[in-house]
Amino acid sequence: MPIIFQNRTSSEVILNQANLQKWLVRLCSEENYSLGRLVYTLVSDEELHRINVEFLNHDTLTDIITFDYCTRNVVFGEIFVSIERVKENSEAVGVDFYHELKRILAHGLLHLVGYADKMPLEKKLMTLKEDYYLSLLPEFE
Repeated sequence: MPIIFQNRTSSEVILNQANLQKWLVRLCSEENYSLGRLVYTLVSDEELHRINVEFLNHDTLTDIITFDYCTRNVVFGEIFVSIERVKENSEAVGVDFYHELKRILAHGLLHLVGYADKMPLEKKLMTLKEDYYLSLLPEFE
């Protein structure tokens, strides 16, 4: 399958990869993209911080870093997700860890299909898209 999930943390994260792949392929399709190859890697805060400094020259913690290698309307990318940030975010907003993780998975993919979140209107649209795709999850579980 063109979506690979890797876990480089000591945390046990159980994902229904087949269902997640179908859901993420649907996201691509609805955004008029096809899926080439996408790698999600779950990492620690420490590792994501190192990646942020080394590759983006940002000395900050973040929950996700997306590397975009897309060509035309074909998704190719690497997405690194801090499990610690996802846990903290889920507690802060009062949602289940796996719900927040799926939001972050969608968020990274939305970046790859052309959405930004730097400006307030972009962030609002990104959140609406995340909410929409999260609403489709029951079809895939």
